Amino acid sequence: MYKLCFYVPESHLEQVKKALFTTGGGQIGDYAECCWQVLGKGQFKPLEGSHPFIGEAQQLAVVDEWRVELVVVDALITKAVAALKAAHPYETPAYDVWKLADF
Repeated sequence: MYKLCFYVPESHLEQVKKALFTTGGGQIGDYAECCWQVLGKGQFKPLEGSHPFIGEAQQLAVVDEWRVELVVVDALITKAVAALKAAHPYETPAYDVWKLADF
């Protein structure tokens, strides 16, 4: 099992979660569409040649973003990351994947 964590603006929060849930992400036992989310501030500076969804090249941007965490079974993690990238509005979405231990 893996934990997938990503950051997304509110405008695309439900769209990205739905894409991940459709792949089978967020299932824990007999429960589906499980995740944890919290609102925070993200910061980035688009470099020359980038095509930012939010912000301007060479200008620091600070934006409200949701941090979302959910679990994904081993067999679906590659498909889930592909779904995240396809549904996310950012040119380069910020995400991380952690391998979980089973105790």
